[in-house]
Amino acid sequence: MVKTEEDIEQEFYDLLNDYMASSHGKKRDVIIKAYNFAKKAHGGIRRLSGEPYIVHPLAVARICCTEIGLGSTSICAALLHDVIEDTEYTIDDIRAVFGSSIADLVEGISKISGGIFGEKSIEQAENFSKLVISMSEDIRVILIKIADRLHNMRRLDAQTTDKQMKIACETEYIYAPLCHRLGLFAIKTELENLCFKYNFPAEYDYIQRRLDAETNKRIGLYNKFAFPITTKLDELGYKYEMKKRIKSPHSIFKKMQTKHIPFEEVYDILGSRIVFDPEPDADEKLECWKIYNIITSIYKPHPNRTRDWLSNPKTTGYEALHVTVMGPEGYWIEVQIRSRRMDDIAEKGLAAHWNYKKDYSSSENKIEEWLNTVNELLKSPDSNAMKLLESFKISQYESEFFVFTPKGDIKSVPAHSTVLDFAFSIHTDIGCHAIGAKVNNKIVPLNYELHSGDQVEILTSEKQTPKAEWIDYVSTAKIKDKLCGILKIGNHNYRALGDEKLREALFAAGYSIKKSYTPDIVSKLLKGYKRKNWDALLTDIGNGVLSLEDLPAIIKRNSGQSAFSKWIPKFIKGDTVPDAIRNVSIPETDVKSESSAVNGNKVLAALVEIKGIARKRMLLDIVTVISGTTSAYIEKADISTDNGLFCARLNLYVSDSAEIKSIYNSLSNISGVESVTRIEL
Repeated sequence: MVKTEEDIEQEFYDLLNDYMASSHGKKRDVIIKAYNFAKKAHGGIRRLSGEPYIVHPLAVARICCTEIGLGSTSICAALLHDVIEDTEYTIDDIRAVFGSSIADLVEGISKISGGIFGEKSIEQAENFSKLVISMSEDIRVILIKIADRLHNMRRLDAQTTDKQMKIACETEYIYAPLCHRLGLFAIKTELENLCFKYNFPAEYDYIQRRLDAETNKRIGLYNKFAFPITTKLDELGYKYEMKKRIKSPHSIFKKMQTKHIPFEEVYDILGSRIVFDPEPDADEKLECWKIYNIITSIYKPHPNRTRDWLSNPKTTGYEALHVTVMGPEGYWIEVQIRSRRMDDIAEKGLAAHWNYKKDYSSSENKIEEWLNTVNELLKSPDSNAMKLLESFKISQYESEFFVFTPKGDIKSVPAHSTVLDFAFSIHTDIGCHAIGAKVNNKIVPLNYELHSGDQVEILTSEKQTPKAEWIDYVSTAKIKDKLCGILKIGNHNYRALGDEKLREALFAAGYSIKKSYTPDIVSKLLKGYKRKNWDALLTDIGNGVLSLEDLPAIIKRNSGQSAFSKWIPKFIKGDTVPDAIRNVSIPETDVKSESSAVNGNKVLAALVEIKGIARKRMLLDIVTVISGTTSAYIEKADISTDNGLFCARLNLYVSDSAEIKSIYNSLSNISGVESVTRIEL
């Protein structure tokens, strides 16, 4: 609907009223001045919708004020944000009239005007660079830009179909993740929903029709659910509001896809939120738990779906207590419990912290840490535009969880973080020397994926150095980039990385490559991996396109016979194999009998499992301990390594139980051995 002059003036007065009702300073005059300046500058210009152009900056300013919570400087910059792009006025004119603070914001917004996605990747890199630099210089620039994008998405129906898809894709790829990171969850949800509407119109319409058709039923269910809770809260004198939450079409569609279920099986469409106003000096967290107790005294809670974001807020500053309970008619319903302050921060994100300065520092540090991470990625000489954009998008939507240090300190880590991610996040030096970890007192390799609540102790060795395969062990963009820098690996060096990975994999499989690969190996691998030339094979191994897990099978399949005449563990280096290792016999079958006769003497059979950190001479030390006893010898050895960890199962023959106990104690004292266990045969 095209707005009249009267409509526009009313919109402006509504903006002024919203601003005057906020907690910001009352700089009403400068906002009026900015509005009049922008209206005159855009005079006679109309948008594609047919509306006077001033409608857009006015709407952006109101989003900044009411939905993000920004003050007069940002509101003025929003009103003026398109002036130097679309009119004859310059940034110097803006600076002369409004001063440097407003002019700097307008200039920052102008630098990132237009789209992120260019026709060429170099354009994308430059556009994205401008976006990141603007964020790091003044976060208000990107907040205003988000408001600008939100209004454009709300009016996207005026654009052509191809323009709609381009803008919607860019919004989903860049701006929705930005909102997630900055804690603007209400705007993030709306942007995602609008992107879904234009990118998947048929699916959006189907889900929206289903939601509309069940509105009355859902309202009835919510009222029935809420009544006993509100009755009790009223009785206890709480000042609060309780409202229903309906899952957005985008969230429903996402769940249908990830869970592979139809609409009818999405059971958490209905939710609820309680926002309370605490008494002065009241403990907000304690009040949240009191309300939790009220709810769970009425409805039975789900045993695994209580989320405490009070003790450990998210990196965005989000605080709340979530509980899922069994409501009427057998529906699980999640209730989010927040104070008014928590709700403001949850809905308006970073900007809301400016209204609660005493609570700002921790979240500010997290935002600055994140901006530094993106800046580090951007400044890396090996950064590729598309790789950077992809890692940026992925990193924004990563959920997070908490792990504990051995001393009980709590650390926030991104989802899917490995032991190596965590080691580098503590300190680069710890990451470079990591050899494994104890997670909940159990030894695990560097690529072990951590889980919420794990207690993690990083194990290090001064002799350890970063390895090329570590690139595959880490999941976070920042750590991958850091490792690439340490290993001096760039996009142009994927072939070299692939060569290193392949040599290590072949060595682990029993092949020692001196300098050049033999023609036989080259032929087998090209055939097995279906590559036309050797460079292509190494490059695909280096950039992760090809996995080497099936390397032994490929060699065996293409040779017609077993590839392993003798297996030498990969942690034994050098050309000379100690005699003690050569004398270990490895028969095809396990020893099954409890005793056997050797040289006419009765001996006891024992199966011993040894676990620890893989290192050079580890196997030699183990064999030396056993061969040093009076009569013990190894009948069979089953040895494996996994990402720096060592496991050996030895079938031993010993003279008596005292001898096995002595061997057990001696093995436990070997450097790097973490556990020795006797397994019953």
